Amino acid sequence: MIVPIELLPPKPVKYDITIDALPKLSFDTKVVVVTNPTVAGFHLDRLLEKLEAKQLHVVTVPDGEQYKTLQTVEQILDECFEQKLDRKSLLIAFGGGVIGDMTGFTASLYQRGIDFIQIPTTLLSQVDASVGGKTGVNNKYGKNLIGAFYQPKAVYIDTAFLETLPKREFAAGVAEIVKMAVMFDREYFDFLKTADLGDEAQLKEAIRRSVELKAWVVNQDEKEAGIRAVLNYGHTFGHVVENETNYTTYLHGEAVAIGMVMANALAVEHGLMQPEEAEEVKALLEKYALPTDYTIENIDDFYEHFFLDKKSANNSIKFILPNGIGNHKIVKDLDETVVKRVLAQFGAKQ
Repeated sequence: MIVPIELLPPKPVKYDITIDALPKLSFDTKVVVVTNPTVAGFHLDRLLEKLEAKQLHVVTVPDGEQYKTLQTVEQILDECFEQKLDRKSLLIAFGGGVIGDMTGFTASLYQRGIDFIQIPTTLLSQVDASVGGKTGVNNKYGKNLIGAFYQPKAVYIDTAFLETLPKREFAAGVAEIVKMAVMFDREYFDFLKTADLGDEAQLKEAIRRSVELKAWVVNQDEKEAGIRAVLNYGHTFGHVVENETNYTTYLHGEAVAIGMVMANALAVEHGLMQPEEAEEVKALLEKYALPTDYTIENIDDFYEHFFLDKKSANNSIKFILPNGIGNHKIVKDLDETVVKRVLAQFGAKQ
């Protein structure tokens, strides 16, 4: 199953997303695989059986969102220099979204840019993070604030890598699947309400539909000048939740699930969504044991965090809201008191 990415001029780029068993891959150049100890322990031997290269090296970096930093990127760069990679060399991101983001960013930096491919091993990275060329790292000011748009040469999605995925990690990926359905496709949302994503055929169908939707968006808008911003549904709130909890309490998809519930509350307040529709989304998230509650300790602080988000501009916050289920609306310049009234729904109970 192939889903093509074809970015429009002025910088046309074409590559394929393959959803199938990982094929044999042969490269007439030096290759560095970037992974973490968890993924390596489960799957590295299988990957190496599939790879041929002029020289092949593996760099293992610590596991976790808290290590998605410039310091870790420098560690990967050091390995590239030590192995004397040149501009024809290749990096392979073998892991979840954190590995994919850092590997792609490193590839964009090394000698001003070398090729990389994505072999995502989590559901979240298979349906979202590996597709579309967003790369980067976090810092103390927020999430993904340092990075680049840098497209891979190929993406290989093999659901066999998900067999060792903890239930929490799997559910975190489902959050991104739900995001795509709520924003773009009511029929897909209804499919998810009855689907059993523990069934391989239904899981592959969900991955295919999510990847096709994201490819459709990215093909129109690589650098988030327009419709691609819609993919940030749940993220404006979710990134604040992650930042407030130092990226250690919630997985990214879990924070996005909370963020979707908050965005839905704002959509209801703004008259874009019926309360029953918001409940439908919440019920689907809870079907996969995703968190939907969060206590905001300081509403003013939470609100101010929005302005550190990449999606804010000219001191104005841009909210991505559902317009019913299956459609979306980008809302700017909402009155602060309206937003804070919604945040108060999640405030500490007196």
